[in-house]
Amino acid sequence: RPTPEEALKWGDSLEKLLLHKYGLAAFRAFLRTEFSEENLEFWLACEEFKKIKSQSKMVSKAKKIFAEYIAIQSCKEVNLDSYTREHTKENLQNITRSCFDLAQKRIYGLMEKDSYPRFLRSDLYLDII
Repeated sequence: RPTPEEALKWGDSLEKLLLHKYGLAAFRAFLRTEFSEENLEFWLACEEFKKIKSQSKMVSKAKKIFAEYIAIQSCKEVNLDSYTREHTKENLQNITRSCFDLAQKRIYGLMEKDSYPRFLRSDLYLDII
């Protein structure tokens, strides 16, 4: 469990929150209450994707990420503009570690502007600090 001082630092930036094990868990729990954890799950999937060394594993993981989060009407579809969705789809023709970068950046921006400020005002966070 984090100290109140550690938890206060989560208020500095979304990045600091996501880098802290308990911060990430608290943010995920908050998003679950809002039924919007797919953005965080997508962002985390992209982070894991970048660590894959094997090209064949990258290909299968990229297809899975696309099918799960980016394809229209997928079970955990994230909110992306049509340009970003198409750009990401085109990137699947030649899969590299950066093929989800634009989509990941957009989703991070959405969390930063929308979910993160609400988290900082939530009872869940305020009870920790």
